[in-house]
Amino acid sequence: MKKMSKVLVGLTAVVAILVLAACSAAPGESTNTTGNRIGKTFKMGYDIEMTGAVAAYGKAGERGADMAVAEINADGGINGKKVEVIKKDNKSDNAESATVAANLMSNDQVNAVIGTNASSQTKAMIPNANKFAVPIVAPTSTNDELTHQGKKVEKFVFRAIFPDSFQGKVISDFVTDILKSDSVAVYYDNSSDYAKGLYQNFKNNYKGQIVDVATYQAGDKDFQAQLSKLSKEKFGTLLVLGYYQEAGILVKQARELDINVPVIGGDVLADPTFSKLAGPDAANDIYFVSGFSSLKPANAKTEAFIKHYKAKYGEAPSAYAACAYDAVMMVKAAATAENAKTSVDVANGLAKIKNFEGVTGHITVNQNHDPVKSAYLVKLEKGKEVSAEIVNP
Repeated sequence: MKKMSKVLVGLTAVVAILVLAACSAAPGESTNTTGNRIGKTFKMGYDIEMTGAVAAYGKAGERGADMAVAEINADGGINGKKVEVIKKDNKSDNAESATVAANLMSNDQVNAVIGTNASSQTKAMIPNANKFAVPIVAPTSTNDELTHQGKKVEKFVFRAIFPDSFQGKVISDFVTDILKSDSVAVYYDNSSDYAKGLYQNFKNNYKGQIVDVATYQAGDKDFQAQLSKLSKEKFGTLLVLGYYQEAGILVKQARELDINVPVIGGDVLADPTFSKLAGPDAANDIYFVSGFSSLKPANAKTEAFIKHYKAKYGEAPSAYAACAYDAVMMVKAAATAENAKTSVDVANGLAKIKNFEGVTGHITVNQNHDPVKSAYLVKLEKGKEVSAEIVNP
């Protein structure tokens, strides 16, 4: 009996191992084949920054997303079902973003998630998107590796804005062809996946001289030591790559040290808080790439969006509001095209989006799950947007 017991124990262990092996998926793949079923309502989760360092992005994004949901529901919902929104604050924190994603997907059984607005936080959501087979559409997260790493594409990750590989080229071309700068200095946030990725993509494209490179960390407020060093160098343009809360202060201090060359940054400078922190005297001769500008409506839909947003909130929409609006509308388009019954159906529909007309322009989702779309090159004078040009891919 003892011998037979040992055999049975051994067989049980082997069976358990085989079952686990059969149930496990390769890294980045889902064990869930259907995802969350769409019930009486279409459940849409927001994983957004209501508080914390980049709460301004979350606030604008929430407004844009809410406008889209209101319009969808007024028009009969998605496949005849009202959109039910479940909002959770990720506190501008990576770990909290992952927790929020898990709660939305598992406990609330959402069918799609809008968020986040920061690449590092979106990256933290991806394991849960794969685990629960629920698509996320990041309104403004641009790091290339969010949607794909080499040939491996993240099945449940999408975005409503261009990736840094395109943004870096736009900045490089603008510095070279428009500003005519054959030399630059760079100051970037070394704690940010977004800033590091954007710098690398600029570096890969720029043929001029990078005179100096300085870095800072999120939360820094005193940049004068490095700026004093830069003020003694000769260069044509200063690249500031990082979020508004540091970038605004950095530009203010740069101007105080008589660094008066043009400044160019990425899409994160589109939030008006950047100009408020820099101040009107410093926020001159500033350029940034953006996913949207109310100065250059892409189409009639854009004009209507700007009008309704101004009427509701008393100000022009930022890129964060516009991209979040488009993110929600992309989900609707995907679910409608697939007559979606589950969150997996929604993901399949998102991957097939072609010539979608959004308020930020036309969007086609490519094989890497990145939107092929135009960028905007915006100029600031005295802290106000004074011009915008569309840059096509």
